[in-house]
Amino acid sequence: MTDASGLYLPPITEPVRMIGSRRFDFSRQIAVMAIVNRTPDSFYDQGRTFALDQAVAAAVRAGAEGADWVDIGGVPFAPGPELPASEEAARVLPVIEALAASSDVVISVDTFRPEVAAAAIAAGASVINDTTGIHDPRLADVVADSEATLVITHSRAEPRKPFPKPQYADVAGEVRDFLLSRVELALCRGVPSSRIIVDPGHDLNKNTLHTLELTRRLPEVAALGFPMLAAVSNKDFIGETLDLPKPERLAGSLAAASASVLLGARIVRMHDVRASVEAMRMLEAILGWRQPLAPRHNL
Repeated sequence: MTDASGLYLPPITEPVRMIGSRRFDFSRQIAVMAIVNRTPDSFYDQGRTFALDQAVAAAVRAGAEGADWVDIGGVPFAPGPELPASEEAARVLPVIEALAASSDVVISVDTFRPEVAAAAIAAGASVINDTTGIHDPRLADVVADSEATLVITHSRAEPRKPFPKPQYADVAGEVRDFLLSRVELALCRGVPSSRIIVDPGHDLNKNTLHTLELTRRLPEVAALGFPMLAAVSNKDFIGETLDLPKPERLAGSLAAASASVLLGARIVRMHDVRASVEAMRMLEAILGWRQPLAPRHNL
């Protein structure tokens, strides 16, 4: 679907949503999701926010820098040793509680475990971000029994297990079909459609060529009718495309996030909060969704 200017507009069935205490209109708004990983082996920061005080400070700072919500994780997506649910909960719950006490930002928890999701919601999280595509259907039951929103992500591996050399005959079509099947599972378990977000899973069990093609074809995923999240920040498809290490991928990340929005995404998950918020607010202004804050030039 396009508007009069030719801009692609995703057919979101229920664009206006209350998530936590914040109202979003995804027909004309881009939400920036900040990332705080309380792990010693996180993909990007390699443990910089593992200490509790550093994690809380990073979460509070993200809200102050304009993030619409903060995603808190205690277990990396990458393959690795099993972490007990009790330890995962011990990592994320104090950060959720501290952030909820000091800010009205939306709080999400990146988890695939029902017991951690339930504890996180009780502590103040209003989004469960499951990067395993509801590997455990009980997670949908937890969300259904709450007011929380569920992010359903495309990935093919079992949690924390390797998935070498993934192959796709039609990457965008297969991602779309997977997400549709998991959305149907969530709906059957009682999660209302108004509390579902989809994520095509950039780089998750995909190589760089898969992810680039998937990004070009994001309208096929957006056609499912749910707000779409693009988690592109500093990922390997950017590093491999530009031949750059993680600390030098900001420009590529902002380009990927902007392209994803123009192709249907309405939430972007980003590490550099200030730059990402400024880029998305500028994009909203260009699209005619936001007025300039200080118009003076030639007036």
